[in-house]
Amino acid sequence: MEILKTHRSWLFVCPLSLLLLSGCPQTSEDALVVYCSHDAVYAQDLLDQFTAETGIPVAVKFDTEATKSLGLVNLLIAEKENPRCDVFWNNEVLGTVKLQQEGVLSPYQGPGYERIPEQFKDPDGYWTGFAARLRVYIVNTDKMQASEDEIASRLEGDLSRMAIAKPIYGTTLTHYSLLWHLWGKEKLMAWHEDNLKRDLNIVNGNGQVKDLVAASVCDFGWTDTDDYFSALDAGSPVDLQPVRVEGRTISIPNSVAIIRESKHQEAAQRFVDFLLSEQSELKLSQSASRQIPLGSVNESQLPEETRQLREWAAESHDLRQILDAHRECLEWLSAEYLK
Repeated sequence: MEILKTHRSWLFVCPLSLLLLSGCPQTSEDALVVYCSHDAVYAQDLLDQFTAETGIPVAVKFDTEATKSLGLVNLLIAEKENPRCDVFWNNEVLGTVKLQQEGVLSPYQGPGYERIPEQFKDPDGYWTGFAARLRVYIVNTDKMQASEDEIASRLEGDLSRMAIAKPIYGTTLTHYSLLWHLWGKEKLMAWHEDNLKRDLNIVNGNGQVKDLVAASVCDFGWTDTDDYFSALDAGSPVDLQPVRVEGRTISIPNSVAIIRESKHQEAAQRFVDFLLSEQSELKLSQSASRQIPLGSVNESQLPEETRQLREWAAESHDLRQILDAHRECLEWLSAEYLK
């Protein structure tokens, strides 16, 4: 089942109202350049809104579902000496931290930075998290109960009816990195090998996990809350449970950072503040992805489902503690999957 989305083309954000007034830019020279690993279907409305409110055109480069966010992280490192990008909107945090360590990012602490809790941002302002997702078990309720006990029982036996995304990319890489940090190298490797022997299905992305479970090809699997809600909204017989590791959940924010030597610093700062605003976090929480606001918001404007997710997200691990584990785990997984 091949369901990968390919968004490697450049898109210019230019709402019709602005088109009528001034026309879309013909080259990226006039535009704020944003690299974005967040799903285009959710990101595009905010990009359009930013341009409509500010008059600043945006040229956006999206990545693929399968290599998301790693592909853009590697591209930004490759472009370090001659950057083309102004702002990186990542769908996770650890790849953004890698860019910080590589000297790719420029610090910025504006009003948006101030409203985000300490756990979800760099203390020096090199990146800031917002609008999180949770790692969850997506369960086909025609095949099993979405209860902690049922899931725990299934995890002890044959795994041929379970699916996870290839752990070298995206939020599954973050998930594995946390396990590396908590369990150590040997335990994680042994656990991974044992899962493979029990016929765990490893597929190309979280979206494919969601599709396999929704179609009853698999009974359950790991995915993120945005993919779970996509299946639920499509009428699929699915339910969820948060993934808990040593009693805590895994909350994975989006992150935003300005690229060092950006050609459009003022516009970049305005875009960062826009993404980190209460308005933007609420818009993402009200979208089909039901993303979880990290800063304070008007609770009455949150969908009921998102309120439950905020309670679970409050119990999450601090991912800033797993940076060394992320590097070491990625080295191992690269040897496993990029041979």
